[in-house]
Amino acid sequence: MGGQPLYLAPRLGDRLRSLLASPELLHPLTDALGSPLNVVVPDQLAANLEQFRAVYDRHHLSGQVLFAHKANRSSALLRRLAATDAGVDVASLGELQHALGAGFTPDRITATGPKNPEFLWLAARTSVTVAVDSPAELVQLAMLVRKFALPRACVLFRLAGFETSGVRVLSRRSRFGTPVKEWAGLLDAVERHSDAVEPVGAAYHLDTTSLTEKATALEGCLRVLEECRSRGLRPSTVDIGGGFGVDYLADGEQWERYTTGLTAAVLGTRPPLTWGGHGYGLRNESGTLRGSLALYPAHRPLAGPRYLDGLLGHPAASFDGRPLAALLLEHLYDLRIEPGRALLDQCGLTLAKVLEVREPENGGELLVRLAAKADDVALEEHGVLMDPVVVPRDPKRAAAGPVAVHLFGTLCLETDLITRRTVFLPHRPEPGDLLAFANTAGYCMDFHATRAQRQPVARKVAAWQEDGAWRWCLDDQYWPTTSGGAPGYDMGGAQ
Repeated sequence: MGGQPLYLAPRLGDRLRSLLASPELLHPLTDALGSPLNVVVPDQLAANLEQFRAVYDRHHLSGQVLFAHKANRSSALLRRLAATDAGVDVASLGELQHALGAGFTPDRITATGPKNPEFLWLAARTSVTVAVDSPAELVQLAMLVRKFALPRACVLFRLAGFETSGVRVLSRRSRFGTPVKEWAGLLDAVERHSDAVEPVGAAYHLDTTSLTEKATALEGCLRVLEECRSRGLRPSTVDIGGGFGVDYLADGEQWERYTTGLTAAVLGTRPPLTWGGHGYGLRNESGTLRGSLALYPAHRPLAGPRYLDGLLGHPAASFDGRPLAALLLEHLYDLRIEPGRALLDQCGLTLAKVLEVREPENGGELLVRLAAKADDVALEEHGVLMDPVVVPRDPKRAAAGPVAVHLFGTLCLETDLITRRTVFLPHRPEPGDLLAFANTAGYCMDFHATRAQRQPVARKVAAWQEDGAWRWCLDDQYWPTTSGGAPGYDMGGAQ
């Protein structure tokens, strides 16, 4: 294997651990519904919501936690969330229709993202809040309200390009939102169209894990809301989006060892760790390391609700260093957040059947072909490196020790690699075994799924624990009443 195995073991919550420890549940399910197969756990989503709510309570804040629907298209997850007090952030006409059909009332829905006229019309028609990206979008919304004699539409100003005073911290460029330097034009448009739109607050979207950048953006929104008040408006809400992150790995030291090993492999001081010398953004130029590691920080102790807690406790430099939460509370602003990935932490896994295990001609890593395409398990598309869990067909089979493997998909393409890196497994998989990719519900389950080569996308089921056993149904057959005693398929096994 070229040295000691470099594992990247996934962090597993109780529910996923229980599923993965039950081969008698997962093999028949995959045999019946095909490989790959996505399994979602709706009750975990409700539990994650409570953890975010606890952060609100700790800071004495009110406001909505909105699920970023684009992170997963599951009906089961959305319907389970509709039975709570959460909201939903929709970024397309189809997502808005889905949310309304899942049981969300308009006051619990915010429309974001690029919007076509049909999306804007249904948002205005149903009186959901609209996050407007530009003066032109606001004018388009106002014209629809007037044309169809609709009630005034509630709008959030979505802003970008924030700066701080003193030491300059500039948030990275975003194609979403109006630059703060130009926001007065957006406010002027609101005042011109006050008969058709009602401003309720400010929002931002930042594609970053930097807590400092997000704090800068929140300060910028607070300054904008002060200006709104000076113009006689009465904003009540700050929407800070998502991007709170997920801690994917069980052991941070494994992450450090792997990234150190990858650097050494790129420099040629240890055997390769990837297929075809892929460097994940790193390259060797005459013995000098160049580039930067283009990977998601898979080990993130400050993630999810803990990240939000850290952000709210961050001192606001332009407000005498007071914590951001205190400023929100002083002005009686509601806080809205839109976690997608973080709210879906531990909410699902993807199963793929092993079709073939080949010994390479010249020795080295095993070549393992799975009944799945790379797009069905899009962890690497998001830069997430994490080992799958082997679920043997025969749990009594003797394990022979660790192996290094390359994981390939079923497409007739050299590039159909489930993972570009060499994966170290605790024992050799065999045809008929399952590889379970944990924690794929956030973006990695179906966001990139295709029907290339007329191969089907993964089917999806919802699973829940009831009376000491796991039960399941097809994703689109799940409703909040399902896990409360309505008929489902008994999967057997204990918690």
